[in-house]
Amino acid sequence: MGTNTKLNFDFEYLNSDAVLDRGIPAIGNRPAPIPISRFLGFPQAYQHTTIYKGSYTLEHRFSDNWQLRNALFITSTQEGDRYANPGDLLDNRFLERGFINDRFPTDNYDLQTEVTGKFTTGSIRHQSLIGLKLNRNTGPYIVKSADLPPIDIFNPDYNTPIPTGLPVSLNIQFSTNSLGLYLQDQISLLDNLKLLVGGRFDFSDQENKDVLAGTSTSQSDQAFSPRVGLVYQPIPPISLYASYSSSFVPTIGKSANGSTFEPTRGTQYEVGIKADVSDRVSATLAAYQITKTNVQTDDPNNPNFSIQVGEQRSRGVELDVTGEILIGWKIIGSYAYTNAEITKDNLFPVGNLFPNVAKNTASLWTTYEILKGKLQGLGFGLGLYYVGDREAELDNSVVLPSYFRTDAALYYKRNNWKAAINIKNLFDEKYYETSQSRNIIYPGAPLTVLGTISWEF
Repeated sequence: MGTNTKLNFDFEYLNSDAVLDRGIPAIGNRPAPIPISRFLGFPQAYQHTTIYKGSYTLEHRFSDNWQLRNALFITSTQEGDRYANPGDLLDNRFLERGFINDRFPTDNYDLQTEVTGKFTTGSIRHQSLIGLKLNRNTGPYIVKSADLPPIDIFNPDYNTPIPTGLPVSLNIQFSTNSLGLYLQDQISLLDNLKLLVGGRFDFSDQENKDVLAGTSTSQSDQAFSPRVGLVYQPIPPISLYASYSSSFVPTIGKSANGSTFEPTRGTQYEVGIKADVSDRVSATLAAYQITKTNVQTDDPNNPNFSIQVGEQRSRGVELDVTGEILIGWKIIGSYAYTNAEITKDNLFPVGNLFPNVAKNTASLWTTYEILKGKLQGLGFGLGLYYVGDREAELDNSVVLPSYFRTDAALYYKRNNWKAAINIKNLFDEKYYETSQSRNIIYPGAPLTVLGTISWEF
């Protein structure tokens, strides 16, 4: 299309069939002492997902300083599940269950147009952006449900008759439309002082129709979200920065009563320092505070649906180190301290910690690749990951214990092809990765070996 215009088309297709496993429950304040491989559903449970993704991206360069980008993304998802939904745990042994057979097809349309440009006003240089984003998300959530007999978590019996011929118990048709208009200007006040200013106007409307009840709920929202940042370099290897931003995100999800969700709004303050330790190694230290209202999370009374927490505040410090220590030896290391707690809510106590967020996490991934000789292209990798204790649900009654996991990799690269063996959880550590409620806790994967061969052209 010419040297100044590029047009790309992309298409993706995914078809996935899996057994839907809802994890294990807790006893007291810890996950139940049963094997992490214990399955508490029924053998006929499944999760079927088909996804079609199509997009185009158009880029046109008017000059060396001005450029247009336009992109359209269309995603159609067909999801259907049949599984046992956990309820309460009776006598610390018998897990109540409900039968769920649902369909959740969605269509998502995303159109984005941006113009970027560089210009000067006197001695001040500008790098500006103005854009528009349109989004539409729509689809029904259709459920058939029934009761199942409780299952003994220590001695499960899988001979459970599967209900058939069930009527539809829930049919919610939802749609969300949003429009975002945004602009940003990166201003070089001096060679070592840069200012970023920007803002975004958002408009959204949502509607949920309860097809069975013949009722509907709807709402419209709008907001302006500013953004300001400053970077100062007292000497070339050191950058000091500070930023403030606010956010507005229309919330798409399923509530148990079919009502719409309020948009999630947030503010973030961050200060930090970035240092080039050497020509090949850099480090960043940052402190931040993020406050969000109407944060969406799993409904503790029905994990198939979501609720919103009044206000959540996260405060933390992050340290990242990246680079090449020696020729061929690279590292990526990080540490984070995060305190994420409820600061306002009508249901849960103020001060409760947010689920699945550890106060302390750390990781180190290092690789070494032979760059010369007969073994050129042979590489080795080692990853170390630490995650501290986490709460399993909003009432803070169950704790997921900390864990330390080791990963490894072996690969060989030659010209435009690569063969690799990746090992996750090298020492087969037993750990719990995440949770939806006290009775839906997902263990981490055991020792897993994955081999891949890739070729680029």
